[in-house]
Amino acid sequence: MDRKSMNVYSEIGKLKTVLLHRPGKEIENLTPDLMGRLLFDDIPYLKVAREEHDSFANIFRNNGVEVLYVEDLISECMTDNEVKNMFLDDFINEANVQSQKKIELIKEYLLEFHDNRQMIDKMIEGIRKEEIKDYKKTSLIDIIDCDHPFIIDPMPNLYFARDPFATIGKGISLNKMKTVTRNRETLFAKYIFKYHHAFRDSYIPLWYKREESCPIEGGDILVLSDKLIAIGISERTDPLAIEIFAKNIFKSDESFETILAFDIPKKRAFMHLDTVFTMVDYDKFTIHPEIEGPLTLYSIRKGSEKELIIEKETMQLEQILEKYLEVENIKLIRCGNGDTVHAGREQWNDGSNTLAIAPGEVIVYSRNHVTNKILEENGIKLHIMPSSELSRGRGGPRCMSMPLVRENLK
Repeated sequence: MDRKSMNVYSEIGKLKTVLLHRPGKEIENLTPDLMGRLLFDDIPYLKVAREEHDSFANIFRNNGVEVLYVEDLISECMTDNEVKNMFLDDFINEANVQSQKKIELIKEYLLEFHDNRQMIDKMIEGIRKEEIKDYKKTSLIDIIDCDHPFIIDPMPNLYFARDPFATIGKGISLNKMKTVTRNRETLFAKYIFKYHHAFRDSYIPLWYKREESCPIEGGDILVLSDKLIAIGISERTDPLAIEIFAKNIFKSDESFETILAFDIPKKRAFMHLDTVFTMVDYDKFTIHPEIEGPLTLYSIRKGSEKELIIEKETMQLEQILEKYLEVENIKLIRCGNGDTVHAGREQWNDGSNTLAIAPGEVIVYSRNHVTNKILEENGIKLHIMPSSELSRGRGGPRCMSMPLVRENLK
């Protein structure tokens, strides 16, 4: 793989390189009792989920997009034993293992894998207690938690590659995740961009660091143009994190001038901004109609020195977007065609979570047929992917992908 430079200055520029994670056995380590702990509402069938994900990846390849996989890149970082040992130490530490003896046993177990890819797959899959030889219940927490089968929990959310980090301009936001369950995922991005040969010699600025105390997740960050970023104040992203992010990016040499903070309802169905709002063309967006009423927007701009200028926007959403994108006649395409029943059902299955691979050309889930028809009627070219199992994780095509390189808009 050639040396990479990040380049994302829009949501719709022709996609050149994308990062994915192909679902693995971590999906089969979900149980009804663990779904809440691991942030799932249902359990996908892995065989079909992989078939669907492969169809997703093939849409990219058939349209000239380079597809990279998280699991491949992090495995390739492990050829350096020093990096490998640091990564294992960080991973085990963040898995909340309680005793030094268990930390040693887990690391010894993982180092027994002679194939780095197999080791990474096992770390993602989760480690059951019975896999660790000499594992004994020696602490009160072990005795109390005796029914929990894992000494290290699986990472089933990793196929939502959008959230652990976000590419903005030439840099990334290396995110602090809202939940402990998902924060380990950001370690993969940290090590890939610091140690993988394709990235380590490039200067990749960090607009946010995973060590910050306030959460921000990639599904809430939309790069609308080379001047405008939208960020959701959501169930998973804190307003203070947006301010920290804003100060970092505004003091850089990047061209971004304004951040629009979307204050969206804090509920499971509207987990991130991109579950209710995505850009599909220069002048067109999908939107879930249920957020339009309660939606409040704030513009954030660079002030003097370290100060930010924050103002509440009072115009209609279309007018706000027209103002900052400098585009006439913005069109909002409503999920489910605005019908309460269709919109509610298709929103639950990510009808508004589209992924543009070029202006006016998007990937969508097959099951959202009402919304898909409306998109086509508005001149949008669709690449339709199967979606019976992947959708059970509550994330669509945008959630499952992280663009690394897009062509700049002309």
